[in-house]
Amino acid sequence: MITKYGYTTLSMVLAICLILAIVSFFIHSIPIRITLTSLIIFLLLFTLNFFRDPERVTPTDENCVISPADGTVLFVKDVTEEKFLQGKAKQISIFMSPLNVHINRIPITGKVEYLQYHKGEYLVAYDDKASEKNERNEIGISGSTGKVLYTQIAGFVARRIVSELNLGDSVIAGKRFGMIKFGSRVDVIVPETFVTSLKKGAKVFAGETILFVRQRQMK
Repeated sequence: MITKYGYTTLSMVLAICLILAIVSFFIHSIPIRITLTSLIIFLLLFTLNFFRDPERVTPTDENCVISPADGTVLFVKDVTEEKFLQGKAKQISIFMSPLNVHINRIPITGKVEYLQYHKGEYLVAYDDKASEKNERNEIGISGSTGKVLYTQIAGFVARRIVSELNLGDSVIAGKRFGMIKFGSRVDVIVPETFVTSLKKGAKVFAGETILFVRQRQMK
């Protein structure tokens, strides 16, 4: 399945591949024709792979915060968050390489109560300062699980943040809401009453992996 967020890019890539195929048809040099054919195959496979959108089974436990992104855990740390959570909190940062699925999903069921887009720089996504300096889209959701603030962060390669959310929207955990094109990062911040077993280097999957659990529900 290919995501609807990739239709425009896929159309452009198909047009480029068609042009390259036509050019190749009129070129008699075998090495050049092989090079052009290889380029066409690479562009098609890379684009189809990048915009793939597999189905996911989302946990239904309301005490859990689900990963909004596929990727590798960069940081697990204590922070202070004043914009939405307004207090001590815990953060997990997820790096999305160009080979990961890039569809972003809702981490908890609730209502969008905070939404802020920031223009910014394009530091490499795994730089700790990227969360403060890079182009980013901050989303705060409040629900029966509690409050969660998560941020789509553009990276050195990623220059296009896609989000369908609006302030006041009711959302459901695991549902698709957007993506970040061509390599990126997502930060997830929850109140300090939540706990996590994840460590740096852990692999997570959007809509499936549990990032945090409310501490008071733990045995």
